[in-house]
Amino acid sequence: MLTWIVLAVVLLPLVALTLAVRPVLARLPQLRRAAVALQRRAVEAEALRDTAEALQQRAEGVQRQLDTAQQRLALIKARRG
Repeated sequence: MLTWIVLAVVLLPLVALTLAVRPVLARLPQLRRAAVALQRRAVEAEALRDTAEALQQRAEGVQRQLDTAQQRLALIKARRG
């Protein structure tokens, strides 16, 4: 009788643990695919950020050129009166 009690105290938690862990283990491949997809999107986002920064720098350069052209145009108009 004592043997059955000891076996029940030892085996029942192991069975419960196995039943609790089983669904998580079944979803591991799906979770791995999701993690890989997220990593791929993170790389794409980094590339887009780099492109956006380059575009912003180019826009700032164009804005400086436009400011210079406007100043020159104002000087030309001022000389002509």
